[in-house]
Amino acid sequence: MDTAPTPDGAGRAPSSRRKVATAAAAASAVEWYDYFIFGIAAALVLGDRFFPSSNPVAGVLASFATFAVGFLARPLGGVIAGQLGDKRGRKPMLVLALTGMGVATTAIGLLPSYETIGIAAPVLLVLLRVLQGLAVGAQWGGAMLMATEYAPEGKRGLYGSLVQLGVPIGVLTANIAFLAAEGLTDDPAFAAWGWRLPFGVGVLVLVLAWYIHTRVEETPEFRAAEAALAEREKGESARTSPLRGILREHLGTVLLAGGSFAVNTATFYILITGVLDYTTRELGMDRLPVLTVSLLVSCTQLALIPLAAWLSDRVGRLRIYAAGAVGLLVWAIPLFLLIDTGSLWLLGLGSFVASCFLSIMYGPQAALFAELFTAEMRYTGASLGYQISAVIGGGLAPFMMVLLLEATGTSLSVSAYIMVLSVVALASIGVLARRARARERDAGPDAVSRVSG
Repeated sequence: MDTAPTPDGAGRAPSSRRKVATAAAAASAVEWYDYFIFGIAAALVLGDRFFPSSNPVAGVLASFATFAVGFLARPLGGVIAGQLGDKRGRKPMLVLALTGMGVATTAIGLLPSYETIGIAAPVLLVLLRVLQGLAVGAQWGGAMLMATEYAPEGKRGLYGSLVQLGVPIGVLTANIAFLAAEGLTDDPAFAAWGWRLPFGVGVLVLVLAWYIHTRVEETPEFRAAEAALAEREKGESARTSPLRGILREHLGTVLLAGGSFAVNTATFYILITGVLDYTTRELGMDRLPVLTVSLLVSCTQLALIPLAAWLSDRVGRLRIYAAGAVGLLVWAIPLFLLIDTGSLWLLGLGSFVASCFLSIMYGPQAALFAELFTAEMRYTGASLGYQISAVIGGGLAPFMMVLLLEATGTSLSVSAYIMVLSVVALASIGVLARRARARERDAGPDAVSRVSG
């Protein structure tokens, strides 16, 4: 664990740090926007457009399975970008990830439906979703490290939260885009072509990729690690693979990181995609008000995420992180009892409280994962931990929700799913906390660490 002070760009001008942090936050926001519009479209229209079936549940399952494919690709994107990012730099991988996402999202918006080109439509949709998964798997580590490795002393959590804000910003803008598309079209037009409009924004990602490529510098921590590693490896034929080092020495830390965060990603995607399908298809609620609730709830995260990160800079990452996991464990059953009433206000209340606990976990997560690994393998290690949690939790969560509802006939089975993941998270956090305390004792009283507090 990287507990010692490291170069943090303190010698850089504040304007330079702000520019890098803003660029990283913008990269995260547009990348997640592109990723989330697929999830909303999967819940609303993709089943009918690309997976026609006489059984609506089968169409939704096929659509959510395609949604999950993107998550399965995310660890591969994290591994590829992590390997290259730990050797060649954070910035080039972030630019490449943005370019891939922009191309994939724009192409999805232009893709003909099953009625037009037959089986080629779902095949191409899956391939483009895989490209989205590779891109977002590569993006998070690059954007997170651009922000945290430029952070001044004592503010790594706060700077990392700027990248985490990309998620609620992405949800907000994705929901706004679909609300606007629905407002501009009637139901037949929306089903035919209106849903494609939000995907057109993907082309703007290419502009941001060009800006970061030409105007943003590499992080000081990577440059310091690169110089130190090059000095140590003079006379060697090749550098040690960061992935090999992670798998040989830090696999347990990667798995614990993934286990600690799976409940967050699962609950988040249940709220923004699974609940959207459940409330409109099973409970008969109107699509527009449900989308509006999702949009308003996401606004709360814009304040809570940086607040939780700021607190983690002062009292320790894992203390704040664990508080969010406990909240999700306790709230899992009340959440679905409120949703099942079919009341828009109670849906909003349940989602709001759950969103607060998600924010408490998500705020310090970027800095926490960065501090679990040393600089020369940080991109690989942090990305793998995060993307494993995304596969276990996020990618399968809407799919699992539909299966559980069909198999049990009660939404409390989904509550049980969240509770199991919460227990896994708390167990993982407990082990990470014990390891952090042990390393601090070994390092001596002068060691600096904000992981355990």
